Formats: sequence, structure tokens, C-alpha cells
Amino acid sequence: MTFSEENYLKTIYHLTTISDTEISTNAIAEKIATKASSVTDMLKKLADKDLVNYKKYQGVSLTNKGKLTAKMIVRKHRLWEVFLVEKLNFSWDEVHDIAEQLEHIKSEKLINKLDDFLGNPTEDPHGDSIPNASGQIIAIEKQLLSEVSENKTGICVGVKDSSSEFLKYLDKQEIALGSRIEIIEKETFDSSLKIKVNSKELIISNKIAGNLFVKLV
Repeated sequence: MTFSEENYLKTIYHLTTISDTEISTNAIAEKIATKASSVTDMLKKLADKDLVNYKKYQGVSLTNKGKLTAKMIVRKHRLWEVFLVEKLNFSWDEVHDIAEQLEHIKSEKLINKLDDFLGNPTEDPHGDSIPNASGQIIAIEKQLLSEVSENKTGICVGVKDSSSEFLKYLDKQEIALGSRIEIIEKETFDSSLKIKVNSKELIISNKIAGNLFVKLV
């Protein structure tokens, strides 16, 4: 399988995690910044390999084989992110692009040994679940901070936006996985939040709160 085919499968997989419907070619094209016609050509190739179900004008879904293949690509990506952060001291905003390259390594033995070496982690540095060698995923109980009521407290367990810019912003505000976040007040006008992170008070926008996952305590 080519790198491009793997990237398509991973993209479709990520899109299916946020939508219950079949994924349109336009949605895929927008996600990977290419033409819809190019997406159509690739989907036909993937369908021929029994990796996707595709009918023109009806969208696309992953077959069982395609879903497992996509999960294994995601597994490699997230394990490498853990390795880069925990063992090589990269910051969490640096690892995505490097893991994008490492996820295409084919050796299953290497990835399983990497998993064992890291202690079989279930989450990556951004709080996303890591599929195990069988493709099983342990669901993380979480909700967006923007959906939490006043006077509630949660522990930061993940981010919706894992872009370098957002992660650097969080670093400046000293917000990280494991941070204790208390909602002091919600502003009716613009839904901004006054929060306490550990012992520090901040005001954050609704956009920021809408990209932070917490588990209530």
C-alpha cells in the first residue's frame, strides 16, 4: 500500500469518528487539500482493494478491512508521538509532523516492540486513544469544556485541535493534560469563560473552551 493510500484511509477514518453518515468526496478533498476528482480516482483504487465501500454520488465508508488498516496507521502515529515526547523530550506541539512520516513504517514487529517498550500506553500526548494490536480502543470519558456548567471542575484529558499554534497557546497558559480546570463564570454575551487552572485564574474564549476535553471530578 502506498503512503498516499494510507493517508486517504486515515483521513476517512478520522472523518467517520465525527460523523455517522457516509463521507463525501468533497469532505475528503477539503481535509487533504486536493481536487474532488483526485479523491474519486483514489476511492476507486481503495474499493478495488476492498478497503472502502464506494458508490458515485453516495459517499464512502470503510470496510472492516479498511477500518482495521486505518486503525493500525493511527496506532503507529500515536505510539510514535508518545515515544517522541516521553523518550526524546519533544514538546507536544512538535510531534505530529514527525509522526506523520514515521506512521508509514511497515514493520509490525517494530511497532509491537515499541508499544511494549512504552508500557502499552492507551493515550497519546494529546489525549487521543491508541488502538491496540487488535484494533481495540479504550474509550476515554470526556466532554468539551465549553459544555461544562459553572462551578464544575474537570481534569484536562485531551484536545480537539492538535495544531502547533493551539498547543503553544496552551503551553503559554500552563494548560496541559492533567491540569485541573474549574469554571468560575460563564459570560452570557460571548460564552467566554473565567476559569481557574490549578491556582491561576484566566479568561478564555468559547473557541478555546470548545477545543479542550475534560473529565469531570
